[in-house]
Amino acid sequence: MPIRVTLDRMLLERRMSLTELCDRVGITMANLSILKTGKAKAVRFSTLEALCKELGCQPGDLLSFDEDEDDDAAD
Repeated sequence: MPIRVTLDRMLLERRMSLTELCDRVGITMANLSILKTGKAKAVRFSTLEALCKELGCQPGDLLSFDEDEDDDAAD
């Protein structure tokens, strides 16, 4: 999928653990883990908003688009 979630990079930059983010945002560890590993097929705007508020970032800091990634899947 050409959309990549860069939550792991943001956590590293903020020196915050996934567990700490779960506690602060109120999202289950399982759901954040799915998002962090890129296995999520969708994300609610309310979840994205909560993450951005807690991490002090913009949605574009958590998501990126890699056009080449989609081409690799077609091969």
